[in-house]
Amino acid sequence: MIVAGVMSGTSADGIDVALVQIGESRLASGKRGGSGPKRARRVNRFRLLGHAHFSYPQAVRSTVLAAMNAKTASVADLSRLNFLLAQLYADAVLAAMRRFRIKAELIGCHGQTLYHQGESQNFLGCKIAVTWQTGEGAILAARTRTPVVSDFRPADMAAGGKGAPLVPLLDYLLYRDEKIGRIVQNIGGIANLSAIPAGAPPEKVMAFDTGPGNMVIDAVTERLFGKPFDRDGRIAASGLVAEGVIAEMLRAPFFRQKPPKTAGREEFGREFATSFLKKCSRIPKEDVVATATALTARSIADAIRRFVVKRRGAYNEFVVSGGGANNPTLLAMLANELRPLGLSLRLSDEFGLPSAAKEAAAFALLAYETWHRRPSNIPSATGAKRPAILGKISYV
Repeated sequence: MIVAGVMSGTSADGIDVALVQIGESRLASGKRGGSGPKRARRVNRFRLLGHAHFSYPQAVRSTVLAAMNAKTASVADLSRLNFLLAQLYADAVLAAMRRFRIKAELIGCHGQTLYHQGESQNFLGCKIAVTWQTGEGAILAARTRTPVVSDFRPADMAAGGKGAPLVPLLDYLLYRDEKIGRIVQNIGGIANLSAIPAGAPPEKVMAFDTGPGNMVIDAVTERLFGKPFDRDGRIAASGLVAEGVIAEMLRAPFFRQKPPKTAGREEFGREFATSFLKKCSRIPKEDVVATATALTARSIADAIRRFVVKRRGAYNEFVVSGGGANNPTLLAMLANELRPLGLSLRLSDEFGLPSAAKEAAAFALLAYETWHRRPSNIPSATGAKRPAILGKISYV
């Protein structure tokens, strides 16, 4: 089956479309009876056919960023954004299918996260955890004439989970090895990891958000240099790290919180970036970007030391994906932090899946599982009480 995965992340830089071919095999399981063995299915073929990125128009990006974690917003504008993003997703999917001359049979669309609160909080006398990914699936299905699975996170939260991370199913499929333990680190706006012990079954996978990925780096680069991101980590490479600021920022409660845990702009967005800049007010601008980059590297390494690596040698490889994989300065900082843990750094591209395509490809896989009425969350990663079939289906 050919599935299009659609992802627009917390950086709000645009839309990624991954066209993926997915196949599966029948596995015998259970006791033999008069009717033969019970049969289960499992995905065993996963091939990227094409990937394309489409930038948001600047006005759309500004509107999305303003809506994220906003204290006040227009209900009318949020409704309009819901339908507008669906039209942009449809345009992106149609353009990708034309570019690669491939027709998708199903679409998995993550949507644009505007708010994610994985922990329960009091609201009108009730304790609730909530999430909101906007981009109307019915519009996307109608414009592409293709069924759509969207809104993946609420089903996991309804089962007691935090609604994230959901990429570990793909990580397990691509990176599990009988002899090699791997930590798979995605660095998007937020950084998250999947720890996959050698030969482990899915329920032994540990996954959680480690903290900021590119989010703080991008925010301070835009405010100080008027650029949306630090291309190739050049600004950070020219600066010095303010160790005192790093130590102070890492005292935030999130970094000490045990997994499962999830983060977003609610933790590391505008307010966090403003606080970070205040603490860096007396150092050169280049040093601020270098320090923000070091914060990402240090928070990832600290999370691994605190929560993942119980003994040296339990994990052998550290596989990086996401936009952060394109930042040589960040990768160098990470390699330096991970060296004492005995982890060798690799890029996801080495395994046949380009870093930029990974998250979109993951939602293609989740959509495929939902279409076949199979759970695709990993409870050990999200904290859910049970496996759950994720998402809502919009038919044509």
